Parts: sequence; C-alpha cells; structure tokens
Amino acid sequence: MNIPDADFRSKSMGRIRGKNTKLEQSVSKALWRNGHRFRKNVLSLYGKPDIAIKKYKIVIFIDSCFWHGCKSHFKLPSKNSDYWSKKINRNIQRDMEVTQYYINKEWVLIRIWEHDLKSCFDMVIEQACKKVFAAKRQTFDCS
Repeated sequence: MNIPDADFRSKSMGRIRGKNTKLEQSVSKALWRNGHRFRKNVLSLYGKPDIAIKKYKIVIFIDSCFWHGCKSHFKLPSKNSDYWSKKINRNIQRDMEVTQYYINKEWVLIRIWEHDLKSCFDMVIEQACKKVFAAKRQTFDCS
C-alpha cells in the first residue's frame, strides 16, 4: 500500500471545506424541494449553523463522522494522535455548547449525522422536514 508523505497529507487536509460540502448541498437541495426557504452558514448565529431559518428559530447542523467524533465511525489517526484527539474532543465539546445554547434560547435544533444521511437519506430528510413544519406551525399558532 502506498502511504502518502506528510506534505501531501497536509495539503489534502488543507483542502477540506468547512462549508458547502456535498452533504450540506444534498440536504439543502432536499429541504428546498420540500418548500423550505433558509440561509446557509449564517455567521450572525452562534456556532454558524449549516442551515438556518431565523424567522422560525430553526437551526440545522450537519455533522461529519470524522470531524465531530462519531462514536460509531470515528477512528483516531495514528499519526499525530495527540493533536487529533484534542482537536476532535474540542469539536465535540463545542457541539455540546452550541446545542445547549439553542436549547436555552428555545430554538429548534436539528443535528444530522453523516452516517444517517448515507444510510437512510430520505428518512432523515422526512424527519427534518416534519420538525421544520412543526416549528413553523407552532410559530403561527402563537401569533
């Protein structure tokens, strides 16, 4: 097996995008097809949600298994494992802080895992759409 050198690996990791990923694009397109209008990567909201509908206080985060430390799929890299362990643990901690923030503010928070999208995309989108519709309906009932 051909193992890439450190320079190649560093350049590869540097090209990983933090926004507008394929997962984010697929979820966005599916929500749009279902009639939901939203903003992506909203810098003014805490934690920069991948998708946000401010009017109805809804945020959606799409978490990749590697970067967010999925308990089922995350595998700590053998090279520089101390760095990666700290990095991923801080990401997990930040996710918990962001989740608690939106719970305290009484926003609807939807977290979608990469592995769920890959295994049952349609079901995940259907569940997300139901939560969005429920949040919209609740907003109209309160007005």
